[in-house]
Amino acid sequence: VFTNIQILVVAVGAIVFIALWALVSRTQIGRAMRAVSVDMTASRLMGIDVDRIIAITFILGSGLAALGGIMYSLAYPVIETNMGSMVGWKAFCAAVIGGIGSIEGSVVGALILGVVEIMVPFLLSSQLRDGIVFGLLIVMLIFKPMGLFGMNKTEKV
Repeated sequence: VFTNIQILVVAVGAIVFIALWALVSRTQIGRAMRAVSVDMTASRLMGIDVDRIIAITFILGSGLAALGGIMYSLAYPVIETNMGSMVGWKAFCAAVIGGIGSIEGSVVGALILGVVEIMVPFLLSSQLRDGIVFGLLIVMLIFKPMGLFGMNKTEKV
């Protein structure tokens, strides 16, 4: 059984994913963001206002975090002082599992963690859910440290 709020959260998440993917991969600002993330000095030399792009990136990230907080508070209407700490840790795990720097990888990592979190109480115990999620992160860091969609970056010295 799905509630209206659960459907809303999934729909908003899908819309935000598509909009963020389109922004980063299809616009001039997204191209500048990718350039600044690769080489800040070369980006300045190419005429990109690096400080402006960094500010836009932080504004975008803060806005998405606020939207995530709103969606979380709609789904779980309880206010506590540490209500977002575990969500933040699991979002970090999803990003690492999917591959830092890959929007698609973060979504796939979140879906994998969601499936694991739902299946663990059915197969084992609900008390093991968080431990297994963080254990999955450790296993992923051991065997594929760049994540599922991450790419190895070689750096010349």
